[in-house]
Amino acid sequence: MPNELFFGKNRVCAVVAARTAREASRQLREALRHTSTVELRLDWLANSAEIRKLFAFLRKRSLASEINLIATCRRAIAGGKFTGDAVAQLSLLRSAITAGCRWADVEIETVESVPGFALDLYTARARRILSWHDFSGLPDSKGLARITRHMTQLCADRRFDAIKVAAKCESLHDSLRLLALARHRRNVIAVPMGDAATPMRILAVNEGSALSYAPVEQATAPGQIALAELRELYRGGNFTRKTRVFGVIGDPIAHSLSPAIFNGGFHARKIDAVFLPFRVTDMDDFIAAIHPLGIAGFSVTLPHKQEILDYLHHCEPVAYAIGAVNTGAVRANGKLFGYNTDSIGVLRALTGRLTIRGSRVLILGAGGAARAAAFTLAREGSSVSVCSRRIEKARQLARAVDGAVVPRHELETLSFDAVINATPVGMHPHEGESPLAASEMNCALAFDMIYRPRRTKFLQLAAERGIKTVSGLQMFLAQAMAQWEIWFGGHAPAAAMRRAVLVALRRDERRNEKTT
Repeated sequence: MPNELFFGKNRVCAVVAARTAREASRQLREALRHTSTVELRLDWLANSAEIRKLFAFLRKRSLASEINLIATCRRAIAGGKFTGDAVAQLSLLRSAITAGCRWADVEIETVESVPGFALDLYTARARRILSWHDFSGLPDSKGLARITRHMTQLCADRRFDAIKVAAKCESLHDSLRLLALARHRRNVIAVPMGDAATPMRILAVNEGSALSYAPVEQATAPGQIALAELRELYRGGNFTRKTRVFGVIGDPIAHSLSPAIFNGGFHARKIDAVFLPFRVTDMDDFIAAIHPLGIAGFSVTLPHKQEILDYLHHCEPVAYAIGAVNTGAVRANGKLFGYNTDSIGVLRALTGRLTIRGSRVLILGAGGAARAAAFTLAREGSSVSVCSRRIEKARQLARAVDGAVVPRHELETLSFDAVINATPVGMHPHEGESPLAASEMNCALAFDMIYRPRRTKFLQLAAERGIKTVSGLQMFLAQAMAQWEIWFGGHAPAAAMRRAVLVALRRDERRNEKTT
């Protein structure tokens, strides 16, 4: 059955999940701004009274002619909230169909527990999805094949229109294996769940899944991306086979605004490309996914800036000397090339704010970002000192730049022209933390390589002491534009990229204001 079953471009399915009918109806109206395919999670409603109110709203609005409503009342046995038995569940689905839902999603546990005639009786007049969920993990290849065969047979015997297979995926490999079920079977909905599968949810429709799910507000499964974000930031559901895939790899990765800056740039230049967040805990898994996903380039953030060196076919001299890569490009025949644009970002952030040659600079940290700052500043004539909890790493870095290691307990008695935070301490969502106390900041300038939030606790403490501050935003923008030039050539759309990041940061700030 063709994917037009789900009305072509409306293959992003909004998920409405709320405790009250009033809230569910509000979410439904919001969903219609982005798609005309909507799943109603009836099991999330607080009680039968709220369910009846929602049905009354649907009948009053006569939405059946406007949208593709999917009624779902997931039982607890299948990972839902509904505590009733299979007959009670089917009764609610029948009422939902009467109220205007064109589709009913029935999990395999219910289908196997009721006679076929009962299923037909309760779900008459609706098209049906047979669903299977495993929140513990994806079965091995034999197990997945066995489940798929069983569902296919049930689908034929009980006259279902589509099947949905949803499972937690611990890797990109698992996600690709799950999505492969849908590649040549156009009535299959494949749903990879979990943090590692987040980018695959965005690409699900492009990889063959008949639908991709996104909550309006309340996440109903791990790894989901909010509907507005999926549609507006990632253009989910609008990809083509020619869409080029880029991304950022790291762990954690939720803090990264690289998707915002690059997707903003793609939109401004009308480039058919998408930039995705990849939470990578196994580099081999990511490298193996580059070819299947058609990844053309990627940013690298902590903790992978040094590890990625082992996977490159070529590394530019600057990045090799630094010993850290923040930019990967996939060239002809799948060859991986590595670059470091952090060095450009450091210089642009400090130019005009610090006389670099002859300055005394303290760098906090000894990872990839710290190495980029240390090598760049040493090359430009700074005297570099390193302070890190990882003493041996600090010693290695200090030796490499002819610098010195400074123990933290000595900081209150020493002074520097600049102190640079190259650690993740204070990064979103841990805004209240600082790598140093105010008494340890004896310098003329404080530079935080963290850009989210713009004004970190480290910078706040420095400003209170009258120290000039430099946000990591300047560095982030500069290094990102250099990455653009590596991937695409020519000048990056600087204004659009800067605007996209500022919008995201201001959204953070407004959210923080509401919670304080």
